[in-house]
Amino acid sequence: LAQQLSTELKTELASALSSAGPTGAIAVCRTRAPAIASKLSRESGAVVSRTALRVRNPANAPDEMQRAVLEQFAGDLAAGPIEMPLEAAVEINRGGKIERRYMRAIPMDAMCLACHGQQLAPEVASAIAMAYPEDQATDFEQGQLRGAFSVIWPAAPPAPNR
Repeated sequence: LAQQLSTELKTELASALSSAGPTGAIAVCRTRAPAIASKLSRESGAVVSRTALRVRNPANAPDEMQRAVLEQFAGDLAAGPIEMPLEAAVEINRGGKIERRYMRAIPMDAMCLACHGQQLAPEVASAIAMAYPEDQATDFEQGQLRGAFSVIWPAAPPAPNR
């Protein structure tokens, strides 16, 4: 699910960047990313989303567990080159029911720098300020952690042993 969200989002972002530039990509992240995540959530029964330590949209703020994983991912990426994908999986026992969580790091790549980098074009900075007045998601460098895709399967009885 995380890979599917990543692939669909990257495809739409690349298309928007080539046809409408970075301001078009902002619109894709604002509308299409949540729509794709919502569709995947409905189809799977999981909660599919994006989160980050520095969010553009406050609705994407991490919970405590996601924050801990994101901090670990950021430290791993800062320590030097690592094998990708960088991911984490956790099972939590909630009163005899198992909640499953998965996160996959989103490292900054060249395509992301136009809207999340250190040098933003004035029209891009203006579009971000209008769409996201509380934006915290700029001033990144290539290779740093931008955020993560998150998949949470709701608590359910454990599968029987076979």
